[in-house]
Amino acid sequence: MADTKLSLTLLIDPSSQKVLFAEAGKEFVDFLFYLLALPLGTVTGLLSKKCMVGSLGNLYESIENLSQTYFLPSKDKDCLLRPYAPALIQSPLLLTNQAQHAPTSSKKFYICSGCNKCISDDPSLICPNYPHPSPVSHSPVFGPGPVNTGCRMINTEVRYIAPKAVETSSSSDEGGLVKGMVTYMVMDDLVLKPTSSISTITLLNKFHVKDVGALEEKVVDFAMAEGLKLLKASMESKSVLTSVFLGRNTQE
Repeated sequence: MADTKLSLTLLIDPSSQKVLFAEAGKEFVDFLFYLLALPLGTVTGLLSKKCMVGSLGNLYESIENLSQTYFLPSKDKDCLLRPYAPALIQSPLLLTNQAQHAPTSSKKFYICSGCNKCISDDPSLICPNYPHPSPVSHSPVFGPGPVNTGCRMINTEVRYIAPKAVETSSSSDEGGLVKGMVTYMVMDDLVLKPTSSISTITLLNKFHVKDVGALEEKVVDFAMAEGLKLLKASMESKSVLTSVFLGRNTQE
């Protein structure tokens, strides 16, 4: 995923050294929307703790340093440090490995070996059928079993088989969220809208651009490094594109 690159066309005002807006396709817009689906723990982990604004970086580091022995037996601190982001968006550029952090990768389930009926994710629970064992186990899920020797703890680990992802039928199979075949205008502060002649003229008037010929067009690559910079800048600045691509951290 780190090798995936998108491209943007920036319109730059050289007099102020500021990005007025970027022209982008659906892939970049899908990436921006994908950022909103990232859990807070994932965002904190992606950014350097020293670069985090506020105290979330300290909280994240405290959880990292806290021994697993302080957590409940059925809980893993990775659910806080590396939470699973629902695969709402199929973006060609992702900052995390969705499959690696899927909830079933570390989730464990347990069954009572006495009645073969009760399932839990907590191996310390006592089967509710205890102390009333039935002579024969006949579970609608697991089928007939051996003679029941009595219920006790729900602590026999079983394997969970996740269902296959349901593929939704689409006339285009584009993936992501927004439609393709459309060019989008993404402003310096990440306000976006479909590109049109009217919206372009309105924006140029807003920035008091008198000489359109003086503006510069610049095609830039957008990959993993720029994605992380954009994520960080989006939480600190209203001049996100200028900060990422021109290296200027303006607050105007």
